[in-house]
Amino acid sequence: MLYIKSNKITLPLCLCVILALLSPVLTQAEATYESGDIAATRAADQRAALAKKAEERKKRAAERQKAAEAQKDAEGQKENAPAK
Repeated sequence: MLYIKSNKITLPLCLCVILALLSPVLTQAEATYESGDIAATRAADQRAALAKKAEERKKRAAERQKAAEAQKDAEGQKENAPAK
């Protein structure tokens, strides 16, 4: 192996060698993951699904509120009805 006499150049040289060895791995990792149109489409689908779920939650909350109001009205009419 090559013997380097200067300690000042050893660390930068090692870093350069490590980066040179890792650079192909990093570029391959980017290529294997989804990017561009596919990721944008999936993100749009997820946003649409979340919006749909939020609308359903709002509808259910409104239905529960209407049911609670109807129940209060029914109880109020029972209390106001004259006893026989």
